[in-house]
Amino acid sequence: MLLEEYVSPALSGRALAVAATATALLATALGAPTATAAAKAANTDKVLVIGLDGAVLDRVKAADAPHLKGLMAQGLTAHSTLYANPMGATSSGPGWSTIATGVWPDKHGVKDNSFTGKNYTAHPDFLTRIENAKPALNTYAAADWEPITSTDQNGPIFSTKVDKRLSLKGDRDGYRNEDPKIAAAAATELRTGNPDAAFVYLGEIDAAGHSSGAGSQTYLDTVARVDVLVGQLLTAVQQRPTYAQEKWKILVTTDHGHTTTGGHGGSTIAERGTFVIAKGAGIPAGSVRDDVRLADVAATALAQVGVATTGLDGVPLNTPDNDAFDTLRPALQARVDETGIPAGTKGFTRTPPTGWAVDNSRMGTGGITEWSGWTFATDEFWTQAQRDQWRELNVRSRDVFAVADSDEWDDKTHTGSFDSTLVTPRWAVTGGATRTLAFQSHYRHEAGQTAQVLVSYNGAAPAVVKNYTADALAKAETIPLQVPAGATDVQVRFRYSGNNNWFWAVDNVTLG
Repeated sequence: MLLEEYVSPALSGRALAVAATATALLATALGAPTATAAAKAANTDKVLVIGLDGAVLDRVKAADAPHLKGLMAQGLTAHSTLYANPMGATSSGPGWSTIATGVWPDKHGVKDNSFTGKNYTAHPDFLTRIENAKPALNTYAAADWEPITSTDQNGPIFSTKVDKRLSLKGDRDGYRNEDPKIAAAAATELRTGNPDAAFVYLGEIDAAGHSSGAGSQTYLDTVARVDVLVGQLLTAVQQRPTYAQEKWKILVTTDHGHTTTGGHGGSTIAERGTFVIAKGAGIPAGSVRDDVRLADVAATALAQVGVATTGLDGVPLNTPDNDAFDTLRPALQARVDETGIPAGTKGFTRTPPTGWAVDNSRMGTGGITEWSGWTFATDEFWTQAQRDQWRELNVRSRDVFAVADSDEWDDKTHTGSFDSTLVTPRWAVTGGATRTLAFQSHYRHEAGQTAQVLVSYNGAAPAVVKNYTADALAKAETIPLQVPAGATDVQVRFRYSGNNNWFWAVDNVTLG
């Protein structure tokens, strides 16, 4: 196996003049800390991200995995779903790139394991962002899937700016041998070194998924073995001499799921399944959330060490979520007319949140019950209504979102066409001010359908401020609104009409 451990040759922001270096070394030898050493020692906010390739949350819960279950009990467990093609395959290249960069494949450019189109220059990994923003902090990455840390393959996902990287060459037969080496070396670094931000990857669970399937006993046994290695990393952190004075945030995540019989890359819920387990300050013990996304790992790591998350798709785990649609989760129902959605999946309601309304006065009658006008649904429910039609690309929505789907509604006999309007509450405004309407939009266009954003002030006739005439997939929209003089409130409408066309999903509507 190839062993490659080194200190990065590219230490941007650290290079010192030869004389200054000599002076600093002499000062250290005499017991006087250098300014850089003092800065490193003073930092107490630290983060460790543990990546478990191909881990399935439900199977982790079923396995003999006391360390991972302990983290769940002491912190947060959050299940979520990935994209699918054409945004990206449910494979390791896009998955780990999303985890590392905090942006989705339509930004970082990695759509499969060929890494063709990668754009890490514009969207670097979180350890590199830390190096760029705070070069005095120590960064560390260790992995036995080469593209993560090695320059010999399609990566590295974590760049050569990272202070120290350990790269082992693993494969489906070798991870059982290499994972313990990764864990041992990383544990030593965590215990005796001074990493402020670290990423450690373990690959054997994915290998077991490929060889035996996620539904096998072999897979459970592998989870148990890897859990021991996770325990070594956690113990190493706790054995640090300065641990009592430090504030650690621990995150565990995965890049994709696995089918019961083994394999990934496609669009099934099993393959798209991911999770984040997190422990640290501000994270309630035993908490469960449905609004966490894979891109949030990088954002949380950056926030933990005080680095800005500007430009990321992810948000730190402690960011409040005030989306009105998410309050509907307790009211979600199981399928009525749909047949492709598992009977036990509760994921839709046609009842809007308090203050909101759905105007179906122009709607036809009949059609699929679940999609008779604007509906509030989850990704797991909506995407299983019909796979591989780009519903899976709605990655910037979180938890419950609003969706109008004339394509699915048309799958049952009906009269008339689909024409429904989602109406916001009346929000207070000040005449003459400029406000910004913001929302997440996932719109697939086809001739014959319309999608419009309309605005009304003080109950006047609504005026169109946005008209969609082409695809706008997984897009964060902002629309400036110039409030007329004398206006005291504004109301927004999202009108969608079609006849067996495509869909429009909207989420997190705010007036900034």
